[in-house]
Amino acid sequence: MGKKIVAVDDNVENLTALKNTLKNSYEAFPCPSAAKMFNILEHIKPDIILLDVEMPEMNGYEAISKLKSDDKYKEIPVIFLTSMNDEESKKKGFSLGAIDYIYKPFESTTLLQLLETHLSS
Repeated sequence: MGKKIVAVDDNVENLTALKNTLKNSYEAFPCPSAAKMFNILEHIKPDIILLDVEMPEMNGYEAISKLKSDDKYKEIPVIFLTSMNDEESKKKGFSLGAIDYIYKPFESTTLLQLLETHLSS
């Protein structure tokens, strides 16, 4: 397997859909919370992180802020994958350092094409 992708979403159905979408092309690491994501990052360095915004405990905006302020993690590209499809949320995501912002429910083919584009550049 080539590229590693950490997918963070507190919704089990979304995580399963992501895992099924990614499993043939990437090494997928599903995470039910941002806290668990940081545990995983202690052991692997992903090529990209797919991050939900609305999660309990630590939301996606807090998680990316923490990632980008840590020298160990700040180079890892983050794509928000969220149902928050308003312009303000999108602007906030980009201002915090996200490289892309995808709305849920996502289309598998589109997601894979976007990942391919970001991972090959």
